[in-house]
Amino acid sequence: MSSAEASARSVAGAVEALLLLAEEPMAAIDLAQAVGVPEPVVTECLVDLAGFYDRTGRGFELRRVGGGWRYYTREVYADLISEHVLEGRESRLSAAALETLAVIAYSQPISRARVSAVRGVNVDGVIKTLLARGLIVESGHDHESGAVVFATTRYFLERMGLDELDDLPPLAPHLPEVEDLEAELSQLARSEVPAGSDPSDRQERP
Repeated sequence: MSSAEASARSVAGAVEALLLLAEEPMAAIDLAQAVGVPEPVVTECLVDLAGFYDRTGRGFELRRVGGGWRYYTREVYADLISEHVLEGRESRLSAAALETLAVIAYSQPISRARVSAVRGVNVDGVIKTLLARGLIVESGHDHESGAVVFATTRYFLERMGLDELDDLPPLAPHLPEVEDLEAELSQLARSEVPAGSDPSDRQERP
């Protein structure tokens, strides 16, 4: 079939096969090149497939995340999967790591000392864990203190099922005094201390 004759329906099977084998989100342009059809045809196919899975109540869904497309199990089955597939796995992040990751996600780019100030504990070990997992990355230096700052990665978006950082749920309903927090963080940035002198010496396990 030539690219001129291709339709979203005609390439659906090939697109599904490629996505089933993908270990990370695949961009529409990459899928189009692999199938040998124009990108708009593949984009239409992806949208149609996502809608079809939703309408038919499949146990999985097709999401656009991190600039690409990937299959995910539906949220309604999260407890079932957690109990029978993920329970006891060493790869789970601790509560401390998740809290630290949340601070970085909503305040990035942010330094180690500022994260420690928000959490009230030394986060050196947790930062190392998040870096090793590829969820955060060093993203330059603070223009005032010179401290290394951290930001989330594309892999973070993929694991969270998000397409971009703007898709993060708003903090306002959970932090009514978020403006006060921002003011406090700004003040901390002006008087930041080196990573070895975090505001709290209390360590926690990553």
